[in-house]
Amino acid sequence: MKFDYEAKYFNPRHTLECGQVFRFKPYRDGYLVNSADKLCYVHTDGNKTVVESGDNDYFYNYFDLGRDYSKIVEKAKSYNIPLLSRSAEICKGLRILNQNREEMIFSFIISQNNNIPRIKGIIEKICSGICTERESEFGKYFPFPTSSEIAGAGAEFFKSAGAGYRDVFLAETGARIAAESIAHLDNLDAEKLRFELLTYKGIGPKVADCVALFGFNKCASFPVDTWIEKVYREDLKGGLSDRKKIAAYLSGLFGEYSGFIQQYLFYGKRANL
Repeated sequence: MKFDYEAKYFNPRHTLECGQVFRFKPYRDGYLVNSADKLCYVHTDGNKTVVESGDNDYFYNYFDLGRDYSKIVEKAKSYNIPLLSRSAEICKGLRILNQNREEMIFSFIISQNNNIPRIKGIIEKICSGICTERESEFGKYFPFPTSSEIAGAGAEFFKSAGAGYRDVFLAETGARIAAESIAHLDNLDAEKLRFELLTYKGIGPKVADCVALFGFNKCASFPVDTWIEKVYREDLKGGLSDRKKIAAYLSGLFGEYSGFIQQYLFYGKRANL
């Protein structure tokens, strides 16, 4: 089964390669994308971006296709920040994903103090080491493990997969989520969600903001990493030194558009747009 969407506002490369997701790889004319136990093939064909999968409803929501991004792009340009205006125009097809929440928690615990190729490698070792391989029309793949499977793997397994000091974080957070679930986080407002996320082992302020944005769709979140700190200093001429204060300032500045603007700025700075 397949569906399509206007390519102008759905660019797979910009959406997948902006640091918000780690389980994807080049395939044919586009990408194979894994989320939880699901798989899709996404590619652009002329003026349409096509998604092929056995889970159309899931991936329609995953790629946030119910949201009008033309208004977001125009709002971003209205701030008259040169880097932001350039990035929003060039990357107007970048979309914020609605990812599996447990997967986001574990993936972004792995992401801290790490680089994207290494994060992707660790996650794939964990998936292939824990889960049973599945067949699809696009080839074989491994699902992402459940919290119970994460809890049962043990810290030594995660260390052997390359997680380093994060091994204990994964094991302990896996055990907690397996015991409690995360259903109680679903309906919290952004501030309360962030507070609760910070109580999990291995989740600090930046990881909490990423999980809130990419897993819980809290679009007022503004994760601050090295690239965003560079944007703040070089493009916004800011003088704060504490990342928590920088995040609060930027979230206050951009409000409900913060998450989208963060992605335009992150991608634009990394790509030197």
